[in-house]
Formats: sequence, structure tokens, C-alpha cells
Amino acid sequence: MTARTLQGFMELLPEEQIVMERMKSVIAHTYELFGFAPLDTPVLELAEVLLSKSGGETEKQIYEFKKGDTDLAMRFDLTVPLAKYIALYHNNLTFPFKRYQIGKVYRGERPQKGRFREFYQCDIDIIDRDELNIVYDAEVLAVIYTVFKKLQLPAFKIYINNRKLLSGFLENLEIADKTVDVLRLVDKIKKIPEEAFLGELNELGLPQDKNKELLNFIKIKGSNQQILAKLEDFNIKNEIYQTGLNELNTVVSQAICLGIPVDNVQIDLSITRGLDYYTGTVYETFFDEHPEFGSVCSGGRYDNLSSVFMDKKFPGVGISIGLTRLYDQLHNNGLLNIQGPTPNKVLVITQSSEYAQNALQLLSSLRSNEIAADVLLRECKFKKKMEYANKIKIPYLVIIGEDEASNGYYTLKDMKNGEQFKVSASELINKIK
Repeated sequence: MTARTLQGFMELLPEEQIVMERMKSVIAHTYELFGFAPLDTPVLELAEVLLSKSGGETEKQIYEFKKGDTDLAMRFDLTVPLAKYIALYHNNLTFPFKRYQIGKVYRGERPQKGRFREFYQCDIDIIDRDELNIVYDAEVLAVIYTVFKKLQLPAFKIYINNRKLLSGFLENLEIADKTVDVLRLVDKIKKIPEEAFLGELNELGLPQDKNKELLNFIKIKGSNQQILAKLEDFNIKNEIYQTGLNELNTVVSQAICLGIPVDNVQIDLSITRGLDYYTGTVYETFFDEHPEFGSVCSGGRYDNLSSVFMDKKFPGVGISIGLTRLYDQLHNNGLLNIQGPTPNKVLVITQSSEYAQNALQLLSSLRSNEIAADVLLRECKFKKKMEYANKIKIPYLVIIGEDEASNGYYTLKDMKNGEQFKVSASELINKIK
């Protein structure tokens, strides 16, 4: 049998996996810093649950199978399982409910560069009963900003919009019956030429003069305050439009209060998110120097998360980071700091096996001080031990030989600059920390 891995599934070498795990840890820590509680839902669900909100291409991509008489499916995102969770446990939860989930999801799509069949999503959602304060939309911006800064990623910008603006604008143009189709088309405007965009609008049966008005509307540029002023100057009395404008104004002003630099948030009226369930604020995040990566974090506001399962209203706002895809793109472009294949900070080596007990006692002391450490228990020449230490790119090496054991000290070597020190156990710990 030939050992092989299915296409569309990521496997990493130890030094790569260490970086992936650290990214997950930073994201989880940041989510908790903002008060989000961890949640874990099953990978497998009843097929009818996962299919409740699917359709079109999504339904074709779901892994579905039978076990006995039960139709099962593997989750394709973390949103539908959350909707089920809220429907089941809303009487046991305190609202507003802030949750995060980091887990693998599965989609049976054609594997290609940057597209996976199994991948990590890192989601947050804030959900409330009946109404959710618009300021939470600004807090989501703060979460995105903080995560990306803590991950020390390339320069980025969070683009925001409010879908009510475009919906109200279309109503004002008296073409509201085409809102869903137009929003989906606007969502892909950056991927097609303007002529093609106008052509597809014509195919929807929209008048050419109104198509150009729509194009000019979504092309409005400037600073956030300039764009908001231009939107105000339209003097559109439509209620949906005015609500969207007020909400966008609030999110932008509250984002400043939350300490997000102005340069990291930009209103873009072409951002709509293609999914129908978004109803207000929407987010897309791009790297300034790597637009080819596409959006690396996206999401938005929705009116009713669990409408399929119950008639109670649970509005929410949330975003998702596709971690597997993000990691893959960063790694392929040399933007990750990949180091050694071990999380250890210290490696202890002995000049002979008779000093193994000394090594184990030191290991216990290091680990009790939260210093990751290991010992090389292999009978080989000292040169081979040094080669192993270099190969795993260990930051610090501790050598124990006859002199060290007899005189009660350790030889500590900084593997980056080659400096060596004779130190006591306490001095060794202080130098490494």
C-alpha cells in the first residue's frame, strides 16, 4: 500500500504545526480577552439540521452519509451548529451571549490552491434576544484589529459597509424587487470589469440609467467622514437607507472610541457579502500588500440566527477567520517565522549516561519553572549530540559532564550567538527566562 493523504487536507511538519498551534492559541486568547466563552459543537450532526440553512453549491459540498437508519452529515461551517445550539439551550444561556469556536469544518469542493476540504474556522458571535445593540458591531471590529496585530501579520485594513444602505438606495431607485440579485452581483464587482458588471445588471432587466447610478453609488471613495458626508448629501428619505446610514455612522465613531486606528478601518460601499442572511453591518479584511489573498476575515450582522428551528428572534453579529487558508497563504509567501521542530527552549545533553540522573533532576526544575525542556537520551558521540541540537534549532543547550557534576554547576550555551556560561541552577533559570 502506498502512503498518501487525500487532496484538500492539510498535514504539516512539526515546525510548521508549532506555528499553526501558536496562531490558534493567540486567536483563542484574544477572543477570551473580549469576553467570548468557548464552545465546541459536534463535527457530525443530523443531516436535516445541517441542510436546514443550505442551498445551491453549499448543499452539493456537504459530506452526507447513512449510519443505520440515520442520515448524518459533517458540519460545513460553525454557524448552523450555533443556530441549533441556541435553539436547544437558549433557556440556559445569559444574553447577550458571546461565544467563540475554533474547529474544523468540511466541504466536498474541488481541491485547488488555497481551497481545502478540511479546514479550521475561528468564529465569534454576539447574540441577544429580540434586539442587539449596534455598538457590538464596533466591538467586532476591535476584535479583528486586535487578533491581527497580536498575530503580527502584514499591514491590513478592515473594510465595512451596511447592507441597509444599498437596499434603501435600490428602493429609492424603485428597483427593490431586484435587491437580492443586485447584492450578490455587487459582492463580486472587484472580480469583474465594470462593463461586465453593467452587462449583468442589464440582464437582470434593470434600466441603464439606474444601473449607472448604482455603479456611481458603490464607487464613492474618500475618508470615512467624507463618504458618510456624501451619503448624507444624497438626502434620501427612505427609512431603510437612513437606518443603515445611522448604524454605519455609529460603528465608525465607536470604533475610534475602542482605540482602532483610523487607517485600519475603511468604508467600502461595494462590500455586501453574498450570503442572504446578512442584514446590516458587513466586514471584509484584506492585507494591504497582498490583495491576491482575498478576504482573510469576514462576517456581519444578521437578524435572526435560529429562525429555522424556532419562532423566537435572536439577532447577532459575528465574523470568521479561515485559519487553514490564512496559514497556507502566509506560509507560501514566506510571511511566517518558521523555526525549529520542537517547542522546547532547552535541551540537556550529557557527556555520558552516568550523568542522566543529574539531567533528569535539572529537567524537573526547569519544567516546574514553566520552561519547556528535554534531554537527549541516546548513546552516541558528543559530536552527534551537538548535530542533533543544531538540527532541531534549540535556543539553549545545557551540557553536563564530569566537571559540571563534580563542581555543582552547568554549562549553558546560547545556540544563537555561541556564548557559553558556567552557571548554577538558579542562574541558569534566570538567564533562560
